[in-house]
Amino acid sequence: MSRKNLIVGQSGGPTAVINSSLYGVVSEGMRHPEAIEHVYGMINGIEGFLNGTVLDFAEALPGEKLDGLKVTPGAYLGSCRYKLPENLTDAVYPQLFEKFEKYNIGYFFYIGGNDSMDTVDKLSKYLNTKGITDITVVGAPKTIDN
Repeated sequence: MSRKNLIVGQSGGPTAVINSSLYGVVSEGMRHPEAIEHVYGMINGIEGFLNGTVLDFAEALPGEKLDGLKVTPGAYLGSCRYKLPENLTDAVYPQLFEKFEKYNIGYFFYIGGNDSMDTVDKLSKYLNTKGITDITVVGAPKTIDN
């Protein structure tokens, strides 16, 4: 089995725990080097990813520096309010998946509230319509009500 990469983003308003959710995704991804080669972060959410702003957590927060996320206020990766189009034939979807291929993404995590989960849902539906089975899409809540 060849290793894939994980990418995670944050969107919507920052909460007191959004970086703890980020810490959980990143630290768990890094605990599985047999399956995950790199753990990337999207600067300013899906909108930033479309613009090519990505960081590698092994370089940005190496070793114990990652623990600082648990007590960092705001949204470490930055945020956006970009809403994916309802129409799954919109040109933005192939653009996203070209970038997923470029970064060898096998795991996509998006942390946020209702609109972020809408993004996860649309990406999942797009994957299903295209028969793409080698990318796992997961929504991670930023608050207890999500």
